[in-house]
Amino acid sequence: MNNLQLIELLNELVKQPNESEWVEFKLNFHSAEETGERLSALANGACIQNQPFGYLVFGIEDKTHHIKGTTFKAKSHKKGNEDLEHWLITRLNPRIDVAVYEFDYDDNRHISLYVIPAARNQPVEFLHQAYIRINTITRKLNEFPDKQARIWKKDTTPFEKEIAKDNLSVSDITRYLSTETYFDLMKLPYPSNQQAVIEKFIEEGLVLKSKGYAITKLGALLFAKQLKDLESVERKSVRVIVYTGKNKVKTERERIGTKGYALGFEGLVDWINSQLPANEEIGKAFRKDTRMYPEIAIRELVANALIHQDFTEKGFPMIEIYSDRIEISNPGIPLIKPERFIDEYVSRNDKLADLMRRMGFCEEKGSGLDKVIFNNELFQLPAINVVISDNRTGVTMFSYLPLNNLDKKDKIRACYQHACLKYVSNEKMTNQSLRGRFQIEDHNYSIASRIIREAIDEGVIKEIDPENKSRKYASYIPFWA
Repeated sequence: MNNLQLIELLNELVKQPNESEWVEFKLNFHSAEETGERLSALANGACIQNQPFGYLVFGIEDKTHHIKGTTFKAKSHKKGNEDLEHWLITRLNPRIDVAVYEFDYDDNRHISLYVIPAARNQPVEFLHQAYIRINTITRKLNEFPDKQARIWKKDTTPFEKEIAKDNLSVSDITRYLSTETYFDLMKLPYPSNQQAVIEKFIEEGLVLKSKGYAITKLGALLFAKQLKDLESVERKSVRVIVYTGKNKVKTERERIGTKGYALGFEGLVDWINSQLPANEEIGKAFRKDTRMYPEIAIRELVANALIHQDFTEKGFPMIEIYSDRIEISNPGIPLIKPERFIDEYVSRNDKLADLMRRMGFCEEKGSGLDKVIFNNELFQLPAINVVISDNRTGVTMFSYLPLNNLDKKDKIRACYQHACLKYVSNEKMTNQSLRGRFQIEDHNYSIASRIIREAIDEGVIKEIDPENKSRKYASYIPFWA
């Protein structure tokens, strides 16, 4: 939100007749622990009161609602040596995407504001304790079992169906959303009147008919002309960071997406590819001016990061480019185990995934990662690596390395992924096929045999016929097959 929007929001909040379960005013900061309890209480109160957000405002006199200003600066305040914002958010469970703002109401009055998403599926706890506001007092939620039960039992609207902006006219919809992009990507003729456009958007779940019209978060995420105009999804903008070297010490350039995913996807992928180095050597198959990474793999992994992110988690999709690798990550922990990405498919955002596929941004269900691995092998790159940490899922592609420079784990991971690729292609991995994957000369078959043996010992592949004594004709499948 920009400064004007924040002032307008504050003016609306102070019109509330009283503080409530989802709005609290403070004049000045007292303690980090008290603030954390308030964040928990307001998230839970907003859920019970069917409000999308709770608000904790510093700089307001709580009895009169007079705007007086505060000396508290929420973005820069410290708890010990740690930023207060980070300290608070890491002690909330589940972690919610709390937005923290500082702004000047006028030349003399500074305001600090926390915008807190309503609890979803379960109460929000601070330091393992959930809170709730009763009138103007913050109490422990477990003292009020009826309220606690209402949060657990409450029907949760999927993120895609939540409202991004409401009370809109037909002309407002076309002002905020690029409706032409939808029809272009779907290869449909653009309707002759705006009402037909709106009806199609309602059919797709991009717009709802309520008091006037409302844009859903699905519609905003995909087709917003400017995400900043729809602030509830602005924080899900994609970020691309290019570093100098192999670490984060020096940032060379950064780009933050400003448009909806459907509008900005092609430009995003093109810009990422333009930042990637050309490979000096890709085995024997390609000329020296070939890009380091296969573009189809980058495209698929970026699309997956957008589709499979957990919108209830704080954070945004991010692409980080280093001199020796590219890391593509998104908020949330996957719903299936990483080792089964190639043969199983579960999406937490089904409608978003469906639309992204129908618009041609990614492959059909279950066929995306096999294309990533196929092209990764074609470019003779090390195996991709999936890492889950801090409520994020990341996939790393590495630049070319000769086989002798790969460590044991790299070789085993590549062997496993090769076995998976063969299996989903209705084929079987053999010593010969693995030699082809690593570009091992036929007379060095023992090198491939050693990698296969290590992968078997690691438990990631198995032999189809263990009784077969002939190693020459042995074939292998993934451990789960």
